[in-house]
Amino acid sequence: MARFAMPRFAMAACLRGNLRRLAAASRALLGAALLTASLGGAAASCPWPAWDSFKRDTISSDGRVIDASTPQQTTVSEGQAYALFFALVADDRPTFERLLAWTENNLAEGDLASRLPAWIWGKREAADGKPERWGVLDGNPASDADLWIAYALLEAGRLWQERRYTALGTVIARQVVRQETALLPGLGRTLLPGPVGFHPSPTMWRLNPSYVPPQLMRRFAALWPQQPEWVQLLSSSARLLLDTAPRGFSPDWVEYHGGAKPGFRPDQQTQAEGAYNAIRVYLWAGTLSPQDPLRGPLLKAYRPMADYTIAHGHPPERVDTRSGTVGPNSGNAGFSAAVAPYLAALGETGAAQRQVERMRKLAAEQPLGYYSQVLALFALGHLDGLYRFEADGALTPAWTATCPARR
Repeated sequence: MARFAMPRFAMAACLRGNLRRLAAASRALLGAALLTASLGGAAASCPWPAWDSFKRDTISSDGRVIDASTPQQTTVSEGQAYALFFALVADDRPTFERLLAWTENNLAEGDLASRLPAWIWGKREAADGKPERWGVLDGNPASDADLWIAYALLEAGRLWQERRYTALGTVIARQVVRQETALLPGLGRTLLPGPVGFHPSPTMWRLNPSYVPPQLMRRFAALWPQQPEWVQLLSSSARLLLDTAPRGFSPDWVEYHGGAKPGFRPDQQTQAEGAYNAIRVYLWAGTLSPQDPLRGPLLKAYRPMADYTIAHGHPPERVDTRSGTVGPNSGNAGFSAAVAPYLAALGETGAAQRQVERMRKLAAEQPLGYYSQVLALFALGHLDGLYRFEADGALTPAWTATCPARR
């Protein structure tokens, strides 16, 4: 259970009151603030054509990130979270505000200060005499999205000097600790993928390595050193990343068992496959600060992924992480983008550039879907110098200093 300086109910009431007062004051100034951002901030912003394309093709005018490849035209909290991060990197405060408002109003019943966002929203088919309508399809939150939302808000509060964002990010981070973590025997406090459905038996939990970007965990631990929960989460996240890739490939999902011999075991439901979730693990490792203590161990742990990609010219789509056996298909454009920063971090700059070129070639042949666009924004934004993570996990966008040269 999380520890705080005052009782949780009192802290929550205090923070909600502060948030209401800050929101009222902020709304009074929002028009002027956004006008300032559009006039003065735009000059300092760095050009990012890929973000402009993503906004045009994927984000609705009211701030919803739409996955058009799905029949229900779904929006997931992960997409909203990533877009908030990209908007901050782009110094695009108007879009940030629209994304935040849509997320709060539609995924959190109008109050992110008291409710974590539902993970998926979209079109409900007509049934039982009820017409087709739009709304939450599954109300269970997703902890990776919640972490990214909290991180984006906290860093936006610091970089844009907006206390409302800082206060809301703090509340969401505390909700994550309360609702989406558990004390696992032999592992300590650990991030669960969501509040419900990931503890199927008294001694077994299902975990997802891609849900624990080390830079985010390190940032939260640095922001609140007096709260041991975040230090514990950083430690358990490191083990989740390092101890589940025996053949150098990260799995999408993994089981953790307690009992007499606690430890990680291959996930039976997915047969220990590493694919569309796990590809993000290499991306997180590749974008870590060179001064982050986990960078070296992670780069070393996943070296077989780099070796395969260099030898074959593309990353694999699917891998049996128990044996290291690679499936027959190559990863798509998003996969190539995701591994490029990892290859660059290893010093394999030529291989990294070849993956970027492969991504661009595939994108020219067929427009990228939502997920591949997200991976490309993270990867190429980092490689192009539009943002970096510091040793303590803090975000440094290029617009705070000097914009990189256009490539």
